[in-house]
Amino acid sequence: MEQHQDCGLLMKQINDELRKNANNALRPQALTIVQLDTLLELERAPEGQRSLKELEQLLHVAQSTAAGIVARLEQKGLAEGFGDAEDRRVKLVRITPAGVACIQAAQHHRAEAEEKLLSGLTETERDIFYTLLKKVRDSL
Repeated sequence: MEQHQDCGLLMKQINDELRKNANNALRPQALTIVQLDTLLELERAPEGQRSLKELEQLLHVAQSTAAGIVARLEQKGLAEGFGDAEDRRVKLVRITPAGVACIQAAQHHRAEAEEKLLSGLTETERDIFYTLLKKVRDSL
């Protein structure tokens, strides 16, 4: 009988491999997975913008980390930061047209990675896998 491994370790190993592959695929665009995640959060937002505080919470990072991510995206012309007209203490971040184009290019790599991840599963197994992943996520 197969000995069960720690599921946390298996999830970490899968996550580490996915992140490594994603970062390798994004390297030609000079992007990291967290920068792409930031662009995706901006694209999903109303008017393509969020406050720095919102990004910090959505990305589960410290304020200084969120500020660094945004600064690098600004340097690459993929996002732009500006002050809120109503409250100058609030920094807003908006995705640029170049950022939107970058996301579109990255979607192809994401689809390939997902297909590779699920390639060993039948369609029924994929449905079960998604259901179980959502169930585990929702229990946390």
